[in-house]
Amino acid sequence: MAALHAACFTTPRPWSASEFTELLANPTVFALTAPDALLLGRVVAGEAELLTLAVAPSARRHGLARRLVQQFLVESQQRGAESAFLEVAASNEAAKALYLATGFTQAGKRRGYYRGADGSQDDALILIFAFPQEV
Repeated sequence: MAALHAACFTTPRPWSASEFTELLANPTVFALTAPDALLLGRVVAGEAELLTLAVAPSARRHGLARRLVQQFLVESQQRGAESAFLEVAASNEAAKALYLATGFTQAGKRRGYYRGADGSQDDALILIFAFPQEV
């Protein structure tokens, strides 16, 4: 997982193997995987968070990310989530398009949240997804 994450991220920085191990030891955290792709999420107190999504550069543009996000929403609802949220870099056009296409909407912004190794800054957009309520 750490190797795939490192192949996909520089900002925010990639996660280490020990960070993945620590996260996955928490019973609220779950992993969804496919060849060359992974998604980590968690559900706490009725709220799901998409922690990270990584697709190997060579496997992009084949629908893997969309399938994992859809699986994340199903798994989150099965675990009792009533809503979901995530943060995405404002400059990440591909990720923003994916999340908006899967039903997320922008709810806020954290200015200068991401910092690159070169000192650059990027805003984090906070996106939310509200599961349909049963009547």
